[in-house]
Amino acid sequence: MWKKPGGPDVIKAGLIELLPRLRRFARSLTHSVHDSDDLVQTALERALLHHEQWRPDSKLDAWMFGIMKNAWIDEVRSRARRERVFAPEQAGLTVGDRSAETQQQAMSLQSAMERLPDEQRIAVALVLVEGLTYKEAADVLEVPIGTLTSRLARGRDALAKLLAEGART
Repeated sequence: MWKKPGGPDVIKAGLIELLPRLRRFARSLTHSVHDSDDLVQTALERALLHHEQWRPDSKLDAWMFGIMKNAWIDEVRSRARRERVFAPEQAGLTVGDRSAETQQQAMSLQSAMERLPDEQRIAVALVLVEGLTYKEAADVLEVPIGTLTSRLARGRDALAKLLAEGART
């Protein structure tokens, strides 16, 4: 059996650990529970099919987030070609056993995130939610670090304003 560093066994084990983060990032990209599940499956299939492209000296999560971002871009383009309308977002999520206040805060944050422009939302999701470094996130997005930094700053400002508006209403 083939077991070189970074081989399929190493990647499979790493992917299992990454599943919660992959699902969370997919949700940030897609705004839909169903689309996010499909996106995670597509990204996992691509990763396993092309496992030899992963470099063991790089972070598996950054590689997977890049695959996921590119898979979502492919899907959006495909939908546009087919002139399909995106499925409406599911109302309400059941997320563990939280207090009502904590649940409301999480829903407010999710709602605010969804109102951000795609470029800002993805930058915020990669850096603030998933914990990637600026360099790793810039690599995933295929943009210079300065571009990532400005998207992140605008995203943070917009989130703060949206959350402040929600607190007043």
